Amino acid sequence: MKFRKIAIMLLLLSLWGGSMIFADAASQKVRVMINGIEQDEGGVLLDGKTYLPLRQLAEAMGAVIRWDDNNKRAVIYKPNVHMFLYKGNTPFGVVDKGYQGKIKVFSQIDNLKTDISGVKVTISDPYGKERFIQSESVTNNSDTFWFVTDEFDYKFDASGKYTVRFYLRLAGSDEWVPVSEKLITSRNA
Repeated sequence: MKFRKIAIMLLLLSLWGGSMIFADAASQKVRVMINGIEQDEGGVLLDGKTYLPLRQLAEAMGAVIRWDDNNKRAVIYKPNVHMFLYKGNTPFGVVDKGYQGKIKVFSQIDNLKTDISGVKVTISDPYGKERFIQSESVTNNSDTFWFVTDEFDYKFDASGKYTVRFYLRLAGSDEWVPVSEKLITSRNA
């Protein structure tokens, strides 16, 4: 009787273990790295195909994603956004640590294939503290336009990488989506 119970337990454990191995072989977790940074959510490898979280991938690539509920499909838009920082009429990408005087951000946007209601620009210091620079409502939805911030004072307090971000707000949404980043290096003088 005791042998029979042990045999049944061993059989059940073997079946359970085999099922777990089969399930693991059928789908495997995949680590996702974008520009050298491991993403919080990984992907899944299933039948030789890799499936990734779409929203995370779109955000990491600076793209805008819209869900079309009527057709049950996700639509991704990737506008081209080029940013330049200016001090007076001189563009810069590297600065000496400290006060730089009045600066402004020039942004050129093209290949915008969806309607937006606003744009916004921010700057973050090397420690991640973000400062709002300027936003503006957009009423003329053209696929190509320029946006230039007003001049503003900014002090590069620390040495390191500062991140200037350009955001879009989709028409009909309150959410700001970052679509471009520009790194500015602040160095010790």
